[in-house]
Amino acid sequence: MRYVAFLHTDEAGGFGISFPDFPGAISDGDTVEQAIQRGERALAFHVQGMREDGLDVPAPRSVDDILADPDLAEWREGAQIAHVALILDRGSPKRVNISLDPGLLDAIDAEAARRGMTRSAFLSSAARAEIHAAH
Repeated sequence: MRYVAFLHTDEAGGFGISFPDFPGAISDGDTVEQAIQRGERALAFHVQGMREDGLDVPAPRSVDDILADPDLAEWREGAQIAHVALILDRGSPKRVNISLDPGLLDAIDAEAARRGMTRSAFLSSAARAEIHAAH
């Protein structure tokens, strides 16, 4: 799931990020990329708190719906729009069965070993990076 985020330039030259579907979920960064990465963590933390409190998590609204919402007019003024993936860690890994070309699997294992990671950790890290890059 991806949620719309507002990116604002702050007075110090960095960037703030906030989520119109989640007032109070905010973060910042020195660059747009860093603000989005920190925003992903802030969004996940906020949603985990909502779930722990028994609150419903809203479905993502479209950019068109966000832009048409008159209550957000001041908030979105001067903002860049980004889409941020909501990735919730649920505490314990789940075993899955996947099929990969043997050559690709050898390359994955070699790179994981080079980085001191397990195959699973490497694939999880790569998947998170790919999801993040799709914003």
